[in-house]
Amino acid sequence: MPETLETDVVIIGAGPVGLFAVFECGMLRMKCIVVDALDAIGGQCSALYPEKPIFDIPAHPQIAAADLVLQLEHQAAPFDPVYLLGRRVEALRQEAGGFTLITSAGDTLRAKAVVIAAGAGAFGPNRPPLEGLPGYEAGGGVRYLVAKREAFRGKRVVIAGGGDSAVDWALSLKDIAAKVVVVHRRDKFRAAPETVAQMQAAAERGEIEMAIPYQLHGLDGDGTTLTGVRLATLKGEEKLVPADHLLAFFGLSMELGPIADWGLGLERSHIAVIPATCETNIPGIHAIGDIATYPGKLKLILQGFSEAAMAAHAIHPRVFPGEALHFEYSTTKGVPG
Repeated sequence: MPETLETDVVIIGAGPVGLFAVFECGMLRMKCIVVDALDAIGGQCSALYPEKPIFDIPAHPQIAAADLVLQLEHQAAPFDPVYLLGRRVEALRQEAGGFTLITSAGDTLRAKAVVIAAGAGAFGPNRPPLEGLPGYEAGGGVRYLVAKREAFRGKRVVIAGGGDSAVDWALSLKDIAAKVVVVHRRDKFRAAPETVAQMQAAAERGEIEMAIPYQLHGLDGDGTTLTGVRLATLKGEEKLVPADHLLAFFGLSMELGPIADWGLGLERSHIAVIPATCETNIPGIHAIGDIATYPGKLKLILQGFSEAAMAAHAIHPRVFPGEALHFEYSTTKGVPG
């Protein structure tokens, strides 16, 4: 049933940065409602690569994306956030003292401030232009994410792409798959140099097969069950690689959806903000994480965490006008409960 709710802050996006914003707002005694179009919290970490290891979270030399989301959920829990999942914010309007937001489920939300932590908006995979692709997607032969590594145990896997996802999963699956073949159109990869070096070393040991310079050319099978992937060079040389699965990592196509119509200062589908406060061109609306842009911006989760803290402190005077905010470390004031 649609709900009418009032809160201090509405956070749009339940990815890692949005979840940490709940914690930062909570530490300043501000209540939050979190809205996300996905049916579960975690954003891309949960939807696209829950088992993918993340290496640049402070104090965690390595942590799986799903575990990071779980820890952030536990960290936010003492502040009793309200999660409205499986819906998106369709409309936003300014009113005296704050904002009113309407969700796709018909909910009416009233808040003193809004934090947009929507990543890069709604997302979906960039699909290769291959004949018969929908049938093999439905049959599970062609995939764009790895939800469970065990699904590929003993399987022949072709991985296409030259970015971090392709390289990371080649390294991760080589120990459980029967065979891993990496397809890329050139010998230069866009992934982190260290992991590229690890993949090349694994290839030299015979643990990974490299198909370079090849591109995807076609799919073999009965229209549902995949049996092979056809490759071709730019010169027209072709070869068939037996395969049970094709993992295609060609990035994500993003769209902002209704956010694009809210009058925010957009720069190439990102929201321009003031670096010190993460406030947009509309006072009271802040943007953090991948969707926010400013000079020197780095698209790192840890930078999004910092932006969550800065936005929360900037919002505090709106929620508690006239009340002085004295900065305190969490070790000094603790956490509720």
